[in-house]
Formats: sequence, C-alpha cells, structure tokens
Amino acid sequence: MEDHDDINLGRRNLMAGVALAGVFGTVLASVPASAEDAGVVTGPAPDLSTLPRVKVDLVAPPGVHAHDQIAVGGPKVVEFTLTIEEKPLVIDDLGTTVHAMTFNGSVPGPLMVVHEGDYVELTLINPDTNMLQHNIDFHSATGALGGGGLTLVNPGEQVKLRFKATRPGTFVYHCAPGGPMIPWHVVSGMNGAIMVLPRDGLNDGHGKPLHYDRIFYIGEQDFYIPKDADGNFKTYESAGDAYSDMLEVMKTLTPTHEVFNGAAGALTGENAMTANVGETILVVHSQANRDTRPHLIGGHGDYVWNTGKFRNAPEVDLETWHIPGGAAGAMLYTFLQPGIYAYVNHNLIEAVELGATAHFKVEGEWNDDLMTQVQAPSPIA
Repeated sequence: MEDHDDINLGRRNLMAGVALAGVFGTVLASVPASAEDAGVVTGPAPDLSTLPRVKVDLVAPPGVHAHDQIAVGGPKVVEFTLTIEEKPLVIDDLGTTVHAMTFNGSVPGPLMVVHEGDYVELTLINPDTNMLQHNIDFHSATGALGGGGLTLVNPGEQVKLRFKATRPGTFVYHCAPGGPMIPWHVVSGMNGAIMVLPRDGLNDGHGKPLHYDRIFYIGEQDFYIPKDADGNFKTYESAGDAYSDMLEVMKTLTPTHEVFNGAAGALTGENAMTANVGETILVVHSQANRDTRPHLIGGHGDYVWNTGKFRNAPEVDLETWHIPGGAAGAMLYTFLQPGIYAYVNHNLIEAVELGATAHFKVEGEWNDDLMTQVQAPSPIA
C-alpha cells in the first residue's frame, strides 16, 4: 500500500470531494467542516456559563464510568474525550487479526452516561499516528448527521462538539465519514453507546422506581475477514491493504465473526462479568450494524427495553429479546442463584461458532426451592 503522504488521507481536501487513488477508489461524500459550511442558520448560542461542568474519565467496556442513577441538581455540561486509535486487534484464539478502528482503543468504544437535559460536550481527537479521517454520529443527537457533519477530523486534528441530550434511553454512536467508508469503519469496530437516563431514574412504566447495583456494557461486533485460497483468514499490513477484499466479504452480509467486546472469549473465563446473588444488574447491549437476540441462559429479562428508550414501559419476564441493528437495548435482572450464566446471541450458530457468548460469574448461596437435582444420573431402573 502507498505510504501516508502518497494516499494523502490526512488532508482536508478529502472533505471537498477530491478523488482518491489506490485502494479507496470512489471519493468520500463531501461533509461540512462547520455549521457555516453546512449552510446552517444558527441562533444565539445558549448561555451555559451558569451550568456546572463535570469532566468524566471514561472506562473500557464492559465497565462503565461512575454516575448517579437519579440526577442531582439541574442540568450540567458533561465533558467527555474520545481519542481515535487505529490498531491491530486479535479477535479469536486462532490469532485472526483485524486492523481495528476504535474509540479510546476498545471495541466497542466506552459507554457514556448523562441525564436528560444535560449537555454532552465531546472532544474528538484523531492523532497524527492514524492514517484515516474519522467523525462521530450520535443517534441520541439532533441535527448535522448526529454530529457527523460537524466532527470530521483528519489525522493530527481534534474537534469539539456539544449537543443537548433531549431523549432518554440507550443509543448507538459510530463513525460515519461518508459512502462505503461508513460500513467499513463500523464493522472495523468504530462504534459505542451513550445512555441518557431520565432525571428521576429508571421506572417500570407504572411509577415504580428501578435501581441497579451493577452495570455492564456489551457491544456486539460483526467482523468480515477475508480468507485465502486454502480457507485461512488473511492478514494484511494495513487497513487500506485489506479494504477491497474486506468489502467483498461485507457484501455477502455474512460475518466471519460475531463477538462481544471485540473478540471471541473477551467476556468469558477470567474475563467473565461478576455479581452476587440478590444483586440487580443493568446490561446495555448495542449492535451498530446487525439485529441481535440477547438471551441469559438460566435467567430472564426482568425488565427489558428492547430498543433502549426509557419513555417506553419495559417488557417484563422475557426469555429472549430483540435489538435491531443500529440500536442499543437495556435489560435489568436480579440474580437468584449462584453459578456461571452464559449470556448469548440466541442465534446459537453465532453464539457457539462465531463467538457471541459472554459469561456472568455469580457468587452466593444456592436455593433448592428454585432448582434441585432430585436424582443424580444412574442406571435405568
């Protein structure tokens, strides 16, 4: 592949629609660099000087940064920083490697949590060590392609976006730099989620408050890795070298890997999520590209927001739920028994063969009233 200067990926002329040579073929769609460039007629800027500012240190999934479940005080300006990192990522125990595009180095990017009425102020950084342009589209935001139209940054640039969180729920964010770059960046790992909590916290749709003791974020990722003539997954020197072959696999709409948090086994074994009997967990589950069917083996969805929108009453007692592609859902469950719980995409082929399985390791005392082995395996009488 050409070097950085030859393919000229770090230049503002990409936004003006100059054709690219080499692996990138057709030019990216022109994306405005500012509200003025987009032809937006702006009103007076809101006076936020009286609002408190909170700077959040994001954490890698499945962890979630500290936050209040019920808002304290009035609206705030909540400051986040995402640094884009392009890096090789091993996605299975065979050593299969993808040139991932990430927010803050993880797949998915971190979960951000604010409350309805807060202002999200994001600094997006694209270091000069990267090769590609990137931006961010918040499904929770209003206008300018979810912010994508105001955040396109070349390597060596940063941009700051602010939007008001007007709709409570869980929402996907992802990179969307235009044309075929959009799905390529998304299925290369460049997606995450934001949760906008109601100011008075979650409820069951009938006024009963709901609380969680622990929260976990699971991002389901479909990868499309080309194979060689012998059926082995191919490795490339760079993302650009893989682009043409990967696009052909993407067009089949059949992923080679379907994983949680970036790799098969990323949330199993020593990396299993942990809880105790009697604790209530909230699981936020996103899939930026494909529909999915989460299922907790040995448990249930006590309260489930399939599409993650908290103004809608949750469904209750679900065995399996459906999260449409391009959305994030949420599930609340109280563990009643100890043991290992498998959390899967209940397309079991994708769970078992392609990697979409996670584990919860739950400590506590067993309840024979809920389940017991009446007779151990023995010869047939």
